[in-house]
Amino acid sequence: MFRLSVRLAFLAVSALGLQSSIAAADDAQTARGEYLVTIGGCNDCHTPGYFFGKPDSSRFLGGSDVGFEIPGQGVFVGRNITPDKETGIGSWTREQIVAALQTGQRPDGRLLAPIMPWHAFAQLNEEDVTSIAVFLQSLKPVSHQVPGPFKPGEKVSTFMFRILPPGETAAAAPN
Repeated sequence: MFRLSVRLAFLAVSALGLQSSIAAADDAQTARGEYLVTIGGCNDCHTPGYFFGKPDSSRFLGGSDVGFEIPGQGVFVGRNITPDKETGIGSWTREQIVAALQTGQRPDGRLLAPIMPWHAFAQLNEEDVTSIAVFLQSLKPVSHQVPGPFKPGEKVSTFMFRILPPGETAAAAPN
């Protein structure tokens, strides 16, 4: 009986040690993902207020309020990449986030906006891109539905940057 109690106690302590090791590994992976998201500039296109010089930290990565117009393709606004299930990527699995970053394709089959530099993220190793996914899933969900994408000729409901090919004329300022 005594041996059984000792064995059970040893198993319990071992399990606790394993859990703390797993938690430490998850913390390190989350920290690595945060670092990569920071140097990758994800905040720039995915946080409201960033392009106006006042990023809204309460809606960090919750989707932009500025779109990019690409001639012939439309206007694309940085999406909500927090784990909100309704307006963000909360219904995406870790593997689906990794696949989107490496292939440029969302789980629903739609391609990421042409302005999204997924080609650069595709060069990351598996550990780094997984760390980004872990970090994104660790964020506080932000409920923020981003407008668009807008097809060429559609009325845009947000501020936008216009990307013009060489030789084109800048649009006249609205009256």
